Amino acid sequence: MTASSPSLVHRFVPAADLVGVTLLLLHGTGGNEQDLIPMGQELLPGAALLSPRGRVLENGVPRFFRRLAEGVFDQEDLRERTDELGRFVTDASHVYRIVGDRVLAVGYSNGANIAASLLFRHPRLLSGAVLFRPMVPFHPHPTPDLKGLPVFLAAGRRDPIVSAEQTSALAEILQDAGASISIHWHPGGHELGRDDTASARHWLAQWWNSAGTSRCRL
Repeated sequence: MTASSPSLVHRFVPAADLVGVTLLLLHGTGGNEQDLIPMGQELLPGAALLSPRGRVLENGVPRFFRRLAEGVFDQEDLRERTDELGRFVTDASHVYRIVGDRVLAVGYSNGANIAASLLFRHPRLLSGAVLFRPMVPFHPHPTPDLKGLPVFLAAGRRDPIVSAEQTSALAEILQDAGASISIHWHPGGHELGRDDTASARHWLAQWWNSAGTSRCRL
């Protein structure tokens, strides 16, 4: 299903097999609401998928928030767009009757960055996150309460955009907030490899298997 309400243009795919978990799919620069649907279906088969399109245009292509230069974010716009995304998730949960479901963000690059911002600004909205090639969106003060929140980070050892130091800094912030962190290091750059998705799928399978009695199946 594709729709323009709530607030963001998006696509929603109902759960085919798994009930109780929704993947919030957040594309990279130049992507749209279709881009990560195949990845979501691969990462956690049968889960519901909620995939919005970023509203900011950079040279005519969508992003989730503005940047001033490569790696330099417009912090005011980031705050506004993060809050907008939070409202979208809440509204979509009511529209698609996924209230009470676990919602895990799956973001790539720009999408991973706004997912990290969402964790910092609305720490209890998500039940976890898979962040491919994320940077530190901002340094949160005070430190959010992310106790026990599972977060998977996938970084490239030769990424020309996101340095290893950036990944380590984000992991440290998340750990200080109490999140449970797993990091996968891809040998290449900013592009995704099969090892990235395979590791994320394995991590999500472990997370799902540990969900215990709170999970159910159709």
